[in-house]
Amino acid sequence: MKTFPILLKTELKLSLRGMDMLIFALCMPVVMVLILGAVFGDRPAYDGASHTFLAQSFGAVSAIAICAGGVMGLPLVLSDYRGKKILKRFWVTPTSPAMLIAVQLTIYALYAFASLALVSLTATLLFGMRLAGSPIAFLGAYLLVMVSMFSIGALVGGLARDGKMAGALASILYFPMLVFSGATLPYEVMPPLMQRIADALPLTQGIKLLKAASLGLPAEGVALPIAVMAILALVCGGVALRFFRWE
Repeated sequence: MKTFPILLKTELKLSLRGMDMLIFALCMPVVMVLILGAVFGDRPAYDGASHTFLAQSFGAVSAIAICAGGVMGLPLVLSDYRGKKILKRFWVTPTSPAMLIAVQLTIYALYAFASLALVSLTATLLFGMRLAGSPIAFLGAYLLVMVSMFSIGALVGGLARDGKMAGALASILYFPMLVFSGATLPYEVMPPLMQRIADALPLTQGIKLLKAASLGLPAEGVALPIAVMAILALVCGGVALRFFRWE
């Protein structure tokens, strides 16, 4: 039982030294809140809306850390450890490779929740944003989106032949979702054609779910996003577990 916290502490230190997640998972979402708050202030999201543009964008901004950790960070770490024979060496130690993967998932979950806390505090303290929906419903949606995105990362990192392939696949998935899913460029300001393209991205459905939960919108309108997130988690997670490359 002592092995997990020791390994978690070690791997977290290594991750912090890399700075990538500090920048993309912690700093970038806060910067997005500052930009949206400075540009739109307390302006209503649309004529007659009871919530601000920032409140409408809160779910999208909060998904940035999930995307960074699950779709980019996790595949690169898994493929790097496989390429360096670290996963293979763990087979002959009391620490299993599965525990190493569990530690990585925990680290990226910690980044995601830390980012959510920073984004919430920044939006609330500086711009007076209030969560219109249920905090419990939002956290449930946040967890579902996290599991779904992490399962995609586990699939890419688990099946990629080497680090170069994992990096290429992760980039192909990460950057389009970061830009076109509504995480950085608000979905509402996209032209109709771009919105239709964005709807095909998994993170777009996740952000729609987060947005509905944060604004307290009716549950009937999020049936598709919930189904997409759940199916992705089951399929990608199942395939990753079944065909994971240890060496």
